[in-house]
Amino acid sequence: MSNIPFVDLATQYERLKQDIDAGIQRVLEHGRFIMGPEVSELEAALCEFAGCRHAITCASGTDALSMALMAEGIGPGDAVFLPAFTFTASAEVVLLAGAEPVFVDVEPRSFNLDPGHLREQIEATTREGRLRPHAIIAVDLFGLPADHAAIADVADERDLFVIADAAQSFGGRIGEARVGTHAPVTATSFYPAKPLGCFGDGGAVFTDDDDRADVLRSIRTHGEGTGQHEIVRIGLNGRLDTMQAAILLPKLAVFASELEARARLADRYDQRLAGAVTTPIREAGKSSAWAQYSILLDDRDRVQQALRTAGIPSAIYYPIPMHLQPAYAAYGRGEGSLPVSEALSKRILSLPMHPYLDDATADRICDTVLAAVGGA
Repeated sequence: MSNIPFVDLATQYERLKQDIDAGIQRVLEHGRFIMGPEVSELEAALCEFAGCRHAITCASGTDALSMALMAEGIGPGDAVFLPAFTFTASAEVVLLAGAEPVFVDVEPRSFNLDPGHLREQIEATTREGRLRPHAIIAVDLFGLPADHAAIADVADERDLFVIADAAQSFGGRIGEARVGTHAPVTATSFYPAKPLGCFGDGGAVFTDDDDRADVLRSIRTHGEGTGQHEIVRIGLNGRLDTMQAAILLPKLAVFASELEARARLADRYDQRLAGAVTTPIREAGKSSAWAQYSILLDDRDRVQQALRTAGIPSAIYYPIPMHLQPAYAAYGRGEGSLPVSEALSKRILSLPMHPYLDDATADRICDTVLAAVGGA
């Protein structure tokens, strides 16, 4: 049996080859490889898709988070609250800004920030008095938007700033509001494996705040002011390459149809796997971008080995929660302090998820999982 791709960029490229190749050729011909016209064209298209006023593209999702923290003036002495069950970029940007991460547990079914534990961690940090609570990074894990209304309520109680980490959720919705509008600032990633991905690194920051957007654009380009040689703040080299913008434009044009295909695949997985494993939660009024389809099961290693033997890839996001990672050990309270995140890390398994995975292949994946679980 042939191997199944975990993310099928090759089939997507074949679908869009003519438009992608033409876009790359245009960039090669006009030669504006940095901040060329395709960048502003992409930003306008992203704003229209997300329904927000400003989309500031940048070099990566990590840069998008860093820019958001820098624009808010977060630095030494500040506490930034974020989930422990996430990718390292959400935590590392806090330390790079000079602030400290405070890790929060997640909800056992949505895998997103637990508003109740968030409130407890803010109160504990305030009582300790060593750090000033300043911001919350609310991660939309695996494509499902977090409970941004509840998180905003907690933030308002303490006058904290909220950044939505939508690296995996661009294209998702809460009601009719798309990701990009659920927090004062939203950061996303265009890493190739994301729901909307380029052919390298890329990212964007979304906001409706005109003044903040101006600051973000300045930070993106070394902190420049009215001209290249006027530096009004400390910034970074965070510009999106024009080539990547040219690649993203045709991908964005078919993104809505790809999101629908991801949702259909998730439905098929649900129908086949429900009752045998714990399938992803469906929350009323929310639409996931389905960056990952992640199940929970007790004998993960055996099931993953069965998949591997059948030529089916899988992934574990995340095998070690942030507060137990060596790089962040000094900022956590050790094993047992965040029990939900720790339990999820032992049971989570992500199956192939992309808009070009056909029903027969999905059934083959499900048959393999069901046989492995049934053989326990």
